[in-house]
Amino acid sequence: MSEIIVSQATIAEPQGSAALPVQQAAAALQPVAITVVVPARNEEATIAQVVERSYAAFAQLGQSGEVLVVDDGSRDGTGAVLAGLRERFATLRIFTHRRSLGMTAALQRMFDESRGDVVILIPADMESDPLLDVPVLVRALDEQQLDVVAGWRQGRSDSKVLASGVYNFVMQRMAGVPVHDANWIKAMRHDVVESFPPLRSDWHRFLLMIAVHNGFRVGEAPTHYQPRPAGASKFGWERIPRSFLDVLVVKFLLTFSQAPMRFFGGLGLAGLLLSGGIYTYLLLLYLFAQTQQRPIFIGAGILAIISVLLFLVGFLAELIVSQGERIANVERQLRSQNDL
Repeated sequence: MSEIIVSQATIAEPQGSAALPVQQAAAALQPVAITVVVPARNEEATIAQVVERSYAAFAQLGQSGEVLVVDDGSRDGTGAVLAGLRERFATLRIFTHRRSLGMTAALQRMFDESRGDVVILIPADMESDPLLDVPVLVRALDEQQLDVVAGWRQGRSDSKVLASGVYNFVMQRMAGVPVHDANWIKAMRHDVVESFPPLRSDWHRFLLMIAVHNGFRVGEAPTHYQPRPAGASKFGWERIPRSFLDVLVVKFLLTFSQAPMRFFGGLGLAGLLLSGGIYTYLLLLYLFAQTQQRPIFIGAGILAIISVLLFLVGFLAELIVSQGERIANVERQLRSQNDL
């Protein structure tokens, strides 16, 4: 229970204020065209520019917008800067994590709270300038008739180019993501965000992969890039092997989550066929050469047992999926009754 309390996200309140000002409460009820979501951790030097230039981008487009920021366990003055900004912008909403829960948890929180027809992910470090990039992404959605537009960084020369190149190669080859820069800023229509499953740790890197799997049209647009003016990158090389394993997990879940027997049963069937072929060879060897290969005989037997166990795992997985679908149907019915 203590873990739940510690990780709970709360809406930040300005010091000395018990409730939102009247104008902010009224603005929170108005529909908006664009939602910019900004995960922030220890970004006191740049977060004000990101918020201010996001609202400048809304004005340039002539559309209403809101900015959602998660203060993800910052230990610097990020919270104080956001509190001051909240008094200036009626549709700025701030959520605070008592400790850092990571970017994926921050995005999940903001996706759940977003109200815009278009949801745009922008970093808090000013490597992306919202005033330049938000209009580019929004216009590309309409001009290219896409559901998701990924920014393609131009003139990038930081220390993460090699790692990003490997990541993008894997995304293109394994997941069929048709962009050059899959882990950068992106604009998504709201129905794309609603289609995402509950996001697990570090799954923010695979949003385009999930969108492609769900059948949405994904494209890209060249965007401005600049080195972060202050602060330190949160990237570490230790994320590369973890990201590769996460790609395999996401690919497996997207492909087989509704039909696990195809995976486990396929492996089991392949194992039984291989085991049967080995036994046929051993039988012919015994009949015509009067010799035995006992280690191969034992190995084929173990393979056959493992194959049968894979079939059993597949059946159990199908039962779990079936129960999960029933629970989901009950939840949908309850939501429909509550809406009535």
